Amino acid sequence: MLSSCRSSNYDRSGISGPLETNGETRYSFGMTRRSTPMKMAQRIATASLFLAFFLPARSYGAASEWVTSPGGDFRIVASQPKPHGAIPAILEVRLNPGWKTYWRDPGASGIPPQVTLDPSGGVSLQSIRFPVPKTFGEGPGRYTGYDVPVAFPLTLKRTGNGGDVTIRASVFLGICEDICIPVQGDVTVALKSGEFDNPLDGARIEKAFSALPEQPSENFRVVNAKFDAAAGMVRLEFLLPPDAAAGSADLFLAGPPGVFFGKPVFHDAQGAERRADVPVKLSGKDKNIAGKPITLTLRAGSRSMETMLAFD
Repeated sequence: MLSSCRSSNYDRSGISGPLETNGETRYSFGMTRRSTPMKMAQRIATASLFLAFFLPARSYGAASEWVTSPGGDFRIVASQPKPHGAIPAILEVRLNPGWKTYWRDPGASGIPPQVTLDPSGGVSLQSIRFPVPKTFGEGPGRYTGYDVPVAFPLTLKRTGNGGDVTIRASVFLGICEDICIPVQGDVTVALKSGEFDNPLDGARIEKAFSALPEQPSENFRVVNAKFDAAAGMVRLEFLLPPDAAAGSADLFLAGPPGVFFGKPVFHDAQGAERRADVPVKLSGKDKNIAGKPITLTLRAGSRSMETMLAFD
């Protein structure tokens, strides 16, 4: 017990200073000072036990259990609610070698990640965000996604005024090797008011948000975008940052249900100013994309940018 350390020279570190007694140097927790490395290690271990009394209790943790499948696993990781009610969180997908999962626009036969929350937990889902993807395949089998472990940032909001919240989520996504396997599972994350976050979980969340595409800037943006209905093309002009002007660019478009985009055709191989045409296919009777929100993601070198397009 801490009360057993009653020496008059007990300092705030939890370890007393030396006491001279009959020519020996003693410490208040009763061990004789000896010069062997073993005894030095014992003193360090004892000091560590004292220090443990002052450390905060271990948090409940901010991660659900993993849901497993033949191609990989997934879970939700979350942090304590912020004062304004936002809850930093991610859907973390751990892929096995050779397996892939999908972007927000997965192509003709893929399954984008879907998260549905139980409102009784006091949390609502406002959006799922996506790091920049890669393209796989050609022709009708072409799709966009990820072939390495990936984390999708979640925009969550506490719906109550305070106290504990519980994230109860049903997750549905596609994981594919040669064919796509639908994977579904339920996960739970309990966030106890006043508990400390696991710092490793917090680092995972911060890393996922930092990997998202940046906002448009003066030297990294879309200059012009128009829809050519006769040609069935979205025609784009965009500006790349100077440090990426000599390399290639990747372009990804995603729209609402019924709007499908083909492989972009780039007209400029180098330079900061680039042009590209993207084939568009519209299902149903409506053959126009006016008023339909289109998300554009652009990768250039080590940087990526994302913006919304709106056509009149």
